[in-house]
Amino acid sequence: MATKSSAIKTNTYTKPEIAGYMTGMFGQNMIYQIATTGLYFYFQNVICLPAMALGWIMALARVWDAVNDPIMGNFVDRTHTKWGKCRPYLIFGPPVIMVITILAYFNSNYADATTAGGRVAIIAWAAVSYILWGMTYTVCDIPLWGLTSVITEDEGDRAKALSLARIAAGLAGIGILVVQISQAVGASFEASGLSHSEAQRKGFIVTAIGMTVISTILFEFAGLSTKERVAGSKEHYTIKENFQIMWKCRPFRQILLSGILRSPMMLLLINAMTVVTYYYANGDIMNVIGKDGVNMPILINMILVAGMMFVGQFLGMGLAPKLMQKFEKKNLYNFFTLIGALPYAGMFLLYLLSGGDVKPLAWGVPFSLFIFLAGTAMGAINVLQSVMIADCVDYEEYTNGIRTDGVFFSGQSFITKLSSGIAALISSVVFSAVGYSGANVDKLNDALHEGADFLTYDGGTGAGKYAAAMMFIISIPPAIGMMLAAIPTWRYALSDTEHTRMLNELVARRAAARAEMPEE
Repeated sequence: MATKSSAIKTNTYTKPEIAGYMTGMFGQNMIYQIATTGLYFYFQNVICLPAMALGWIMALARVWDAVNDPIMGNFVDRTHTKWGKCRPYLIFGPPVIMVITILAYFNSNYADATTAGGRVAIIAWAAVSYILWGMTYTVCDIPLWGLTSVITEDEGDRAKALSLARIAAGLAGIGILVVQISQAVGASFEASGLSHSEAQRKGFIVTAIGMTVISTILFEFAGLSTKERVAGSKEHYTIKENFQIMWKCRPFRQILLSGILRSPMMLLLINAMTVVTYYYANGDIMNVIGKDGVNMPILINMILVAGMMFVGQFLGMGLAPKLMQKFEKKNLYNFFTLIGALPYAGMFLLYLLSGGDVKPLAWGVPFSLFIFLAGTAMGAINVLQSVMIADCVDYEEYTNGIRTDGVFFSGQSFITKLSSGIAALISSVVFSAVGYSGANVDKLNDALHEGADFLTYDGGTGAGKYAAAMMFIISIPPAIGMMLAAIPTWRYALSDTEHTRMLNELVARRAAARAEMPEE
């Protein structure tokens, strides 16, 4: 149990500010879901990009972010305006993200392309639009999380803000409904005479426009309703020095390495809608409404799988701040990382024991329980990671006198994006190996639309291979990644007691500096 001392309480945010910040965080993460979960499903299952092309697009975009994120963090730390250093990006950046997010959906079906040039153009536009989206998203993502370090000097209030931010981001997980809503909208287009493939494509475009516009409006609240209270340092590192300081700061380096090793955890998130749509709803979420009314087995399974994941995440995010008041952050982080490997392994074990069909409730209930436990670990880890990165900002200011909110929080953005890229590449390798790629996906969609069963569909690759690949992807790699992720942080370099001592001294330094400033 950690020995805690209270930091000096002063200069913190108001309730309307934190409400506005959470609203903005919700809007931003809605856009994230639209452009990650939504686009991934759209690229893979609607316009049917080849599996390896999709994997490399995602992975290369994340490699670029490895360079782009610290550079953006440097820009944030060097920004000095009447709004502060973070808020300008949150005021003027969201509309740009909105436009690029929408444009990424304006693409054609790869399976329908009749020329090599047409196929190349489809892949190229997917790559360019997705990379551009990642760059513009970074412009706002780093300042959004960095804002938590400059709207308050109080350690408890900052931890509360980060926890609430994680909860708001978790609530925005409803953005994965972009897939279901798009399929429902697509069904209305199909009723008007369009082919199933074209109707689904237009359904995604229309839904992406509507949801992105609404999310952008909400996003704006983060910049418009807050106030920065902690002044940035007058001295700054160069971009080269930023890369060096990120690596030289031992606690930050440990968090960064742990996050990278934990990347396979993202496989469950990026493939969740593919699993729900194909494994449970047989290729079309609208199958939940059958000819004779609601298809209860599909509906119950969807509620169990999706609902338990979200409930688990919220429980983890809600528990983490309370547990941090009693236990050392590094111990909690390592506990949830190691214990979080077990439910992933359990999911695949149940799949094998069930003979490949976990849809009957006898298997579905324990399967959803494992998903719930995986979500709980994920939610707690996300909160702990954010708070520990914020602690690293204080560590750097205390040690070297320069506050690097933007640079260090760019590391959080980098972890999230690189994790998605690595997860997408793993998915692509597995899916490519079983033939779930390109024109084969288009053929699968047509077959399921005509009444085929996904669990027994052959498609020339062997019955049940697609389902087995999906279950393997969301379970075994995440279990391995979670176990490996505890290695870098096992001997974490910044204790809670030491951080509290540093923060108290920093607050005293700032107060003394303000007292010495001449009155205007």
